[in-house]
Amino acid sequence: MKTFDYARADSVEAATRAGGRFIAGGTNLLDLMKLQVETPEKLVDISRLDLNTIEEREDGGLTIGALVPNSDLAADPRVIAKYEVLSRALLAGASGQLRNKATTGGNLLQRTRCYYFYDTAAGCNKRQPGSGCEAIGGFNRIHAILGTSDQCIATHPGDMPVAMRALDAVIVTQKADGDKRRVPIGDFYRLPGDTPHIENVLEAGELITHVELPAPTVGRHLYRKVRDRASYAFALFSVAAVVTVEDGIITAAALAFGGVAHLPWRNPAVEAALVGKAPSDETFNAAADALLDGATGFGTNDFKIPLARRTLIASLREVTQ
Repeated sequence: MKTFDYARADSVEAATRAGGRFIAGGTNLLDLMKLQVETPEKLVDISRLDLNTIEEREDGGLTIGALVPNSDLAADPRVIAKYEVLSRALLAGASGQLRNKATTGGNLLQRTRCYYFYDTAAGCNKRQPGSGCEAIGGFNRIHAILGTSDQCIATHPGDMPVAMRALDAVIVTQKADGDKRRVPIGDFYRLPGDTPHIENVLEAGELITHVELPAPTVGRHLYRKVRDRASYAFALFSVAAVVTVEDGIITAAALAFGGVAHLPWRNPAVEAALVGKAPSDETFNAAADALLDGATGFGTNDFKIPLARRTLIASLREVTQ
């Protein structure tokens, strides 16, 4: 690990003006620093800021502080009762020890687990722009099948952000000049395009302070994660679903997907294929067709396409029972 300066912020304003990389739990950043994938010159410790509470909103939703640990968020009775898909997604991620340290804001900013991103001897446009993407034509079993470019086929590794995408979460930030903004999670992440190293819309010094969840909707919640082992593994494919069935007809559906794209994936065409239809294999196959329209494998990840179809159909059968 290379040497770096360290500062502890005593306010959000001080943190945004400090001119360094923010660190709280450090469950991802410290690993990257040890491997010299990331070499920040300065770390700004935000772990003692007053951003670790969960508060109810007037509209019935929740405001979640960026420093709320994943374990606390998953165990909160209001989250379990109203946003079960979020609690399930959090418990599907990492290990208990890591969930105790990992924060809400940090979870949103996890970086890819691409083998070549972690190998500083390999070409990786996300780590070093212009160096190429060795995953294309290489071993790409865990890589994306949707939203890729000829510059990058990495996937977003998170579980929590997939559930938050299905819940239409809003990310609240504060900039170095004091301005605050609210960014819908669907607008927060960027596809790789020609600049895979730019992963989200945050500006230099901009800090995530809260996440807002809108009032919950009536419906059944499900989070299903397919992975290589039962725990402490990233998704090969995951589904976050909130679906409402009334009088034998699907009246509302919100679905997001992990393990298949550079960001938590959501396609309105999938939901449009479901709403207004009776639950059936024909309906579910139409939703899978919409999801996988344009999906492309790169060799060792070709299996993800039929895996995504089977998992989505099985998940829809369960959530519409």
